[in-house]
Amino acid sequence: MKPDPPDPLWKEELSFREADERYVSRRQFGKFLVLTSAGMFAGNAWLLVRSWLKQARKYPATVVARIDEVPPGGVKVFNYPGPDDPCLLVRPDADTIVAYGQKCPHLSCAVVYAPKRDRLECPCHHGVFSVRTGRVLAGPPPRPLARIRLEHRGQDIVAVGVDGSDGEEA
Repeated sequence: MKPDPPDPLWKEELSFREADERYVSRRQFGKFLVLTSAGMFAGNAWLLVRSWLKQARKYPATVVARIDEVPPGGVKVFNYPGPDDPCLLVRPDADTIVAYGQKCPHLSCAVVYAPKRDRLECPCHHGVFSVRTGRVLAGPPPRPLARIRLEHRGQDIVAVGVDGSDGEEA
């Protein structure tokens, strides 16, 4: 009489007997721990590499306007840091000049300045942002607008960097 052939691997890994379903062997538990640990390590390594790449990014210093180009209550659209990155330069009063990325963090609709309400608005889903800080005042946006760092060099307003919408320097 011939001995029974061993069960195929799929039957061993996927048992159909109820008693075997509740039992987890040390080998299966070890596989689970190793794979889970490897996944966690890969995720943390990716976060570390991404943070290093963000720190290494350099932004060009670009003149975006002259002070007399934007009157109090006025706005100017410019592109920074690249040609496909629309931004708004807003002068809510004579002493304040701020700039933000024009893409809403909710679904990337264009944000516009509402001078009568003194706020930035996303017309797509009624998101509302503070013109002074860029933080969310109402609506579905999950985080504030990306803020463009500005410097005054004589009469020129110069963009020198971007503070990410997650609060980190990007």
